[in-house]
Amino acid sequence: MRGRGIVTACVIMLAGVLALQGCGRKTPAGTTEETSRELTMESVKTTKTEEISDLPEAKTTDASAPSSSPTEHGDNPTEESNTELHREQDSPKAELATPRAAGALHVEGTRLVDDNGNPIQLRGLSTHGLAWFPDYINEECFRQFREDWNVNVIRLAMYTAEGGGYCTDGNRERLKTLIQSGVEYATNQDMYVIIDWHTLSDNNPNTYLEESKDFFDEVSKEYKDYNNVIYEICNEPNGGTSWSDVKSYAVKVIETIRANDDDGIILVGTPNWSQYVDQAAADPITGYDNIMYTLHFYAATHTDWLREGMKSAIVAGLPIFVSEFGICDASGNGAIDEYQAEQWINVLDDYGVSYVAWNISNKNETSAIFNSSCKKVSGFSESDLSASGKWLYHMLIGKEDVILDGKEDVESAGNEKKQDGDVASNDLTAELNRESLSVKVQVKNSWESEGKAFYQYDLTIENTSGSNCDSWEIDLLFNGDIALSDGWNGEYSVDGSALHITCKDYNGNIDAGESIKDIGFIVSGKKDLKVVE
Repeated sequence: MRGRGIVTACVIMLAGVLALQGCGRKTPAGTTEETSRELTMESVKTTKTEEISDLPEAKTTDASAPSSSPTEHGDNPTEESNTELHREQDSPKAELATPRAAGALHVEGTRLVDDNGNPIQLRGLSTHGLAWFPDYINEECFRQFREDWNVNVIRLAMYTAEGGGYCTDGNRERLKTLIQSGVEYATNQDMYVIIDWHTLSDNNPNTYLEESKDFFDEVSKEYKDYNNVIYEICNEPNGGTSWSDVKSYAVKVIETIRANDDDGIILVGTPNWSQYVDQAAADPITGYDNIMYTLHFYAATHTDWLREGMKSAIVAGLPIFVSEFGICDASGNGAIDEYQAEQWINVLDDYGVSYVAWNISNKNETSAIFNSSCKKVSGFSESDLSASGKWLYHMLIGKEDVILDGKEDVESAGNEKKQDGDVASNDLTAELNRESLSVKVQVKNSWESEGKAFYQYDLTIENTSGSNCDSWEIDLLFNGDIALSDGWNGEYSVDGSALHITCKDYNGNIDAGESIKDIGFIVSGKKDLKVVE
């Protein structure tokens, strides 16, 4: 209990609307056994001792292959007057670990280390859903990321339950072929590669436990002799999924992988969209080596509080891998927060944490690295990049003089989907004052995506009484039904148009006259959605 004085229950009654109460180790994987370019499992096998040489020419995906991409993009690069994007010769290029030089990775303490025990860091990019944006899985695209972007890891994101998902209505053979292609191209270009079982709308990874075990049994048998393949076994557990749920799932899948691959790196997601690494730190998986735990952040949403949580988990001994991040908000859209993005990268570099940016696509959202007008799938120029793409490119190559082309890029990136004020303005606030507490509800950002209106809210709770409180609960009522996309520094549940929020164990106390911040959430709903009193 913080502070002094009598602890009281903090209660706010808002006409029944809002209430606060009760206050490794493998030798380099290299040469393909076949020169054939057929995308079969045999075509990407490697031996333990051979070196990569005489790489085959780049190949784009079959233009006739089915694609459920929600945005249109071409199969081949288009001709433009702009020259292809290349790293400037005078820009510093850090020496990054590669499979040829570093070999198989393993975990020592909280760090990834190379074959000789030297600490290393992976920095790279994630695809969007393979079913939706398959054409970026081509070797020329990967080559450019490696040579010009200074990238040493590619993440292959395979959704499990969304449209075209592996466990729902997706073409499994097509998806596995894309995984095979991605591993092959990453191997040829001397990069590490993450095979990502991208749980999201299925919330709890146990929903498709058997499918996951079958999938990872297959891929771990195929890639057990590779030194560059990393298994990410659940992307973002959410929807109230507990760490005990995730841990139970992870142990079963890890057991399956270890039956085939005894030392490949395995990444395990954490609750609440891979934010609650503290829970994993308090109860880590035991009995297996080379396990890391994922943290995901979006810089405009997840700020100091999540960075501090990550640092605390690392100090407690948890090996963390940031397998997904963006420099916008947690929806993958909205405005860019360049300052917070830089703070994140500085901390990740200081702690040697590996990180992978979301996402390689031209989807009309802020986190996509290409403009929605870009129809290329390789041979990119800087004018093809979105504001996020430009920031990431310059960060990865170590260029510090110019981050973006100007303020317009940042603003347009966050607002490109807003239409004539259809979505609430960013300066909307609601002061909800009752009895001992004052709650400020503020819309920090709003946007439209795929026909839905999204709203990011920040809350500030102030104790206006003369006594301390030890916990709080909030019920917010909206003028229409809502769906929760993300939430931080609270426990969240939705019932129709009502959002219930309770404190975490670390922010329940509010001293008299003090306030707490960094509480917020993202919901979707109708275009004129607002909190009602």
